[in-house]
This record gives sequence, C-alpha cells and structure tokens, in this order.
Amino acid sequence: MARRSQKPNVYAFIDSQNLNLGIQRNGWKMDWRKFRLFLQEKYGVTHAYMFIGYMFDNESLYEYMYELGFLVVLKPTLEISNPENDKAVAETKNSDNPVEKEKPLIKGNVDTELVLYAMKEMPNYDKAIIVSGDGDFFSLAEYLQEQGKLAHIMTPNWQFSSLLKVFDDKIVRLDQLRRQLSYYDHKKKSK
Repeated sequence: MARRSQKPNVYAFIDSQNLNLGIQRNGWKMDWRKFRLFLQEKYGVTHAYMFIGYMFDNESLYEYMYELGFLVVLKPTLEISNPENDKAVAETKNSDNPVEKEKPLIKGNVDTELVLYAMKEMPNYDKAIIVSGDGDFFSLAEYLQEQGKLAHIMTPNWQFSSLLKVFDDKIVRLDQLRRQLSYYDHKKKSK
C-alpha cells in the first residue's frame, strides 16, 4: 500500500505593525480575512501568530483577528513623545503662531515576542513563515534556514531590509498580491 505524503505543518509569525505600515505606505489596506485564508490555502498555515502592540481602544480589532483564526499575541505599548515638538509647543505658548502638538508615537515592539514564539513553538511545526520586512529577524531567518524550517519571508513591499536579501529565493512580496489581498469597502462604492 502506497504511503500518503503528509503536508508539512506550517506556522506563520506576523509582525503586524511592520506589515500594516508597509502596505499602507503603498496606499492600500489588508483584508485580514483574505490574508488568513491566503496563508491557509496557499501555504498550508495551521497556526498564524499575530503580534500586536496592545491599545485599549483596539479591543474589537483583537477579537476580530481572533475570530478570523489568528492567534493574537498582545504586547504592552509605550507612548513616546517627540522632545523637539514639546519644546516648540512650549516656546510658542504665548505667541500668535502656536505650534500644534503632534500625537505621541505609540510603540509596541513585538520583535522579541515573535522570535521567542518561533523558537518555543519550533518542535510543533515543520516549516515557518516570517511576515515582516524588518532586518531584526535576520538571525531568526538564518537559524530557521539552518534547521531546514524556513518556508518563506513575506515582506509588505519592496522596501524590506537589505539584510534579508540573502533569502531572496524565500521572499514573497505582498505588494505584488494587492489585488488578491486588499480590503475593498463595498459601502463606499454603493454611495
């Protein structure tokens, strides 16, 4: 009796901020439902870890992502203000041309969590997909490659770190899949 070839168990590790900002810079928004199905159907992803900086106002987004099948890992965020902007605002308080204070930058660095989960879960998957164009994941990609476990690195666009170029044969650029993965607001079209 012929033995069936078993599909490899594939996990995806997604740097949500890198992905989201990278595609928005190109002028589109990801349809998260389409993306989860794409990962599952095209690459056989059984577990898609979505690493996100936690903000109280985004609770419904986290729940939605979970409903779509993402395993949401939340990281505490920090509010970072721009000292130059704060100084300009203070200097112009009594002036006729006040400087408008910029919103503080919200930082939720998920890199270490992503690497930790990829390493911790390694016995449970055959192949891994890193979804980020961030060069901080070079060492992880290199190690996964050495272990024969790197399936792909999905970058949001062509502006990914030059450190990742050594994995050129593993790179999947999501900007080239815009038509397939972009969010389309039917409500706006019907007005």
